[in-house]
Amino acid sequence: MAAMNPLDSAREQLARQMEVVRDYERITGFWEIARRALANNSFDGVLTMIGILTGNYLAGIRDSATVVRIGLAASISIGISGLCGAYLAESAERNRELAQLERVSLTDLDGTKLSRAAHVAVAIVSVVDGLSPLLSSLFVLLPFLLAPVIDNILVSYALALAIGLVSLFGLGAFLGHISERSLLGYGLRTVVAGIVAVAINFLLPGGPANGP
Repeated sequence: MAAMNPLDSAREQLARQMEVVRDYERITGFWEIARRALANNSFDGVLTMIGILTGNYLAGIRDSATVVRIGLAASISIGISGLCGAYLAESAERNRELAQLERVSLTDLDGTKLSRAAHVAVAIVSVVDGLSPLLSSLFVLLPFLLAPVIDNILVSYALALAIGLVSLFGLGAFLGHISERSLLGYGLRTVVAGIVAVAINFLLPGGPANGP
């Protein structure tokens, strides 16, 4: 019998692993939880970065490197917060469910398929919860990461705001698609949230520190 091609073997192994993950998803329903986490935490990441950049602008920060340092610190922090918070919350919830099943069935479920499915669910939801706000906030920060190319701090601020509002609209449209409602309606609602956040920042005492 001819030896299997390494590439075909890798594909077959990947297919088996994907089938296992799909089986775990049917048991735990983690995809629905991860999908909500993706939308909610991406929204948090975008809106948080819009608020930080608005604050930077109003504080008179006109150095791209400073904006990037502040933005990276915030992105990393919100990402770690999402990851750790989701891990702790999901672990507690899954452990509670397994403990209840053990009491009802009088069986130790440690090492069973149910236990493995719960662990996979915790891992996937935690990763989504952590990466979604990290990546979405970094996306809004992109014009400042490209500052040497743009070479105008005010243009970077304007582009970042535009990217943020477009991202909010996209997230809203995604939520509209999930709920089978109006994509435009949901998109506009999330954009309004971003505009309100910017407006409130401008209305806070102090105002722009150094003008435009």
